[in-house]
Amino acid sequence: MIQDIFPHRFNNQYLANQRMNEADWVFHFRGNELLVKIEGNTVVLPQRKDFPELSEQTPATFLFQLNERSCFLITNLRENSQEGLEYKDMSFFRTIDQPEVAWVAVAAFQLKNWYALNKFCGQCGSPTKHKTDERALMCPACKTVFFPKISPAIIVAILSNDKILLARNASFTGNRFALIAGYVDVGETIEQAVRREIKEEVGLSVTNIRYYDSQPWPLSGSLMIGFIAEADEEQPIVIDNKEIVEAGWFSRGNLPNHPNTSSIAGELIARFERGELLSQSFCPTEEQMR
Repeated sequence: MIQDIFPHRFNNQYLANQRMNEADWVFHFRGNELLVKIEGNTVVLPQRKDFPELSEQTPATFLFQLNERSCFLITNLRENSQEGLEYKDMSFFRTIDQPEVAWVAVAAFQLKNWYALNKFCGQCGSPTKHKTDERALMCPACKTVFFPKISPAIIVAILSNDKILLARNASFTGNRFALIAGYVDVGETIEQAVRREIKEEVGLSVTNIRYYDSQPWPLSGSLMIGFIAEADEEQPIVIDNKEIVEAGWFSRGNLPNHPNTSSIAGELIARFERGELLSQSFCPTEEQMR
């Protein structure tokens, strides 16, 4: 999955009072695009030394570390001022062969969005300031503290004998199918969310719900909690025609276009295709249960 970047090392501990060094990574976004270097077929993260215009006075927000090197968010740069740099739509993370670049790009994107949405206090409207000792924003006027918000969401591989249920979301492009997923609602357990989302989106009742694994998904600020469940394929599939526009049971060797293994959805589907997910026989490994 996208966060699995070994042997590279990602450290998301917030380090206060960090100053940019020449070799540190710089993240600058323009909407949904990230400023990067392109060297042949390789996407390279720019460094502080690539921006001679930056000074000690340039506002820079420490994000995290990659391979013991600090990464900073810069919000103000002159447009088109750097040779060899270009903006790439964030979708590039799905296709590059550098998992460490893909992962830190989406992690930085999540933090960029969080900072942008919390410039002002939601309680009194005053401008917020970054706390000096942790990754949090504080309102100097009313003292409200804001931490990054993580939204729990469930995603489910629904099995019936040797088939898996795949669905096409109205927002998908390229005739792509995936698993049923959705956000956990207020006052709900994750198991209740599994049953509700499946019932709402495809009209099925499921049994034997069991945990598979989890995955941070920074693009939506989510923690994806993966499950496997079972359903009787004789039940009629009733799509909601809002989020889901098509759904059906698929056998190995006959799967439609679906996500790759950078996502937990793609990993579950790939394991089904290899015969590693079977009705009533899947048992998580000890590592997955940690």
